Amino acid sequence: MQKSLDIITIGRAGVDLYGSQIGGRLEDMGSFEKYIGGSPTNIAAGTARLGLKSGLISRVGDEHMGRFIREELIREGVDVRGVATDPERLTALVILGIRDEEQFPLIFYRESCADMALCEADIDEALIADSRAVVATGTHLSHLQTAAAVIKALELARKHGGRRALDIDYRPNLWGVAGHGDGESRFVESAAVTAKLQSTLHHFDLIVGTEEEFHIAGGSTDTIEALRAVRAVSKATLVCKRGPMGAVAFEGDIPDSLDDGQSGPGFPIEVFNVLGAGDGFMSGLLKGWMEDADWPTALTYANACGALAVSRHGCTPAYPSQEELAFFLKRGVIQPDLRNDKALEQLHWATNRKGDWSTMRVFAFDHRIQLEEMPGYTPEKGSQFKELCLEAAQNVQAGQSGYGILCDNRIGKTALHKASGSGLWIGRPTEWPGSRPLTLEPELGSDCGALKSWPRENVVKVLCFCHPDDDAETWAQQDATVLRLYEAARRNGLEFLLEVIPSKVGTVDEDTTPWVIQHFYDLDIYPDWWKLEPLTSDAAWGKAVTAITRNDPHTRGIVVLGLDAPEADLAASFRLAASYDLVKGFAVGRTIFAEAARAWMLGTLSNAEAITNMSTKFSRLASIWDDARAGAQSDAQGDAQ
Repeated sequence: MQKSLDIITIGRAGVDLYGSQIGGRLEDMGSFEKYIGGSPTNIAAGTARLGLKSGLISRVGDEHMGRFIREELIREGVDVRGVATDPERLTALVILGIRDEEQFPLIFYRESCADMALCEADIDEALIADSRAVVATGTHLSHLQTAAAVIKALELARKHGGRRALDIDYRPNLWGVAGHGDGESRFVESAAVTAKLQSTLHHFDLIVGTEEEFHIAGGSTDTIEALRAVRAVSKATLVCKRGPMGAVAFEGDIPDSLDDGQSGPGFPIEVFNVLGAGDGFMSGLLKGWMEDADWPTALTYANACGALAVSRHGCTPAYPSQEELAFFLKRGVIQPDLRNDKALEQLHWATNRKGDWSTMRVFAFDHRIQLEEMPGYTPEKGSQFKELCLEAAQNVQAGQSGYGILCDNRIGKTALHKASGSGLWIGRPTEWPGSRPLTLEPELGSDCGALKSWPRENVVKVLCFCHPDDDAETWAQQDATVLRLYEAARRNGLEFLLEVIPSKVGTVDEDTTPWVIQHFYDLDIYPDWWKLEPLTSDAAWGKAVTAITRNDPHTRGIVVLGLDAPEADLAASFRLAASYDLVKGFAVGRTIFAEAARAWMLGTLSNAEAITNMSTKFSRLASIWDDARAGAQSDAQGDAQ
């Protein structure tokens, strides 16, 4: 029977609050980054990034953090059918930091947490039967109720022909043998823990751990002796992680030396953060295991994923995509501090973005000067009108994907905040309207530090009026501004949209826009999105698309702007642009809102009439784009036949 999942992990699901400051005590941390956490959750996401179809069995609370975990897993492509919502318990929380290469203070907040309420009733046989493998981690073997749930899942996996793996993942304080302040402790001897682990090891086909974790599983601080003790109760393949020395696999009898096991090459890199490295390693190992690769190959994947994980901040956010892993294995280590390897970090960013924005129908009402110059305008009216624009956009969206808005934070702050979490793509302008050379909205600060306060779903949009014939001083000023903004966007985890309109400042031909595009790539600026004016020929579009794809094959794509063009002109430009797959849609404003805005500001159009007017125009443009795309695809299929 064909199964829809490759692996399903079972156990901890929590939220990690990672200290942003590096090199200090946890007591002195001033801010934190929020990520999903817990070994099974990390592994589910890590394997999904590597192309496996993964799922998670756990519990989360019926609150904001529980919803965060569920939503993040869905964004990562993880199946959440097995994630139950517990109405009585809070989601687990971990506060942790990076002090140096050896000290990583952390505190577990897991008292009566949701995932430790997992029970046998949460194990759905149909879900287990639908997976090729079940992966357990050690913490959920530490309590009778959760251990019973894990054993049930393992027995069902065996019944349905599934593989079974264990990451020992020994955390002494989660077994009750270390105090709350010893969260970073990795080994405390305990005969009771050893006995409990050994009573379960026969269930597994693969057992993975560090030397210290095999010490607890085998009941000896001599690694060879411990591995032999594990072998006495389990026929599983044993994979022993050895830190900088890589890892070794043993399928049969344990030899006298760890060096005699099967191994894969290690990677000489700088260790920045070991927290979560084991889950990255396990993700790579599972990729190889589920692809039936030999152990040296699987261990190569695992070592590479572990190397990438220790090089970055956070756990799940550090794990590579399969494209990134392939690139890293082919190219190798160029510099030991991988987080500062520009090519690798750009690939990591570009191949791990979330959300399907393959179609973009965007209502752009981020205009400021155009509204301020209208008769009857006041700041209060401007804010109210942008709320009407948002309502029109949401009327057309109607819960569907592929719709968005561009809205500013100066006039449109209320609408911008209301749009958050609505499912709309949200772009937010940063340029001072009409500025040339480019200057930014003062609220951003001279170093663009205000981006730190932006919601992560907001896309940083900047409009730069530039042309190949601009003088060197103008280019230098504009380049510095765009680069400063781009780097701040990356630093704060925000996508970046670059809009260029050469025709406003000079004559253009089919080479103008491609030249401008290449210019920004030469500055190491890699926009997630390009917003381009309608190009007038196939040759111009072909050259623009080529300029983007040869520099960044993983870009999100292009949206076409409107320039207040009549609907008929936009329809013609859409038909031309839609034949290029990289063009994802449009971002149009005044064609939709200008007429309604002028009448509404003067009081001759009601709120309801303005919303209806704009909804109708936006809906019609969306249909025109969809028809243009469908026609282009039909023509391409006809040509292929």
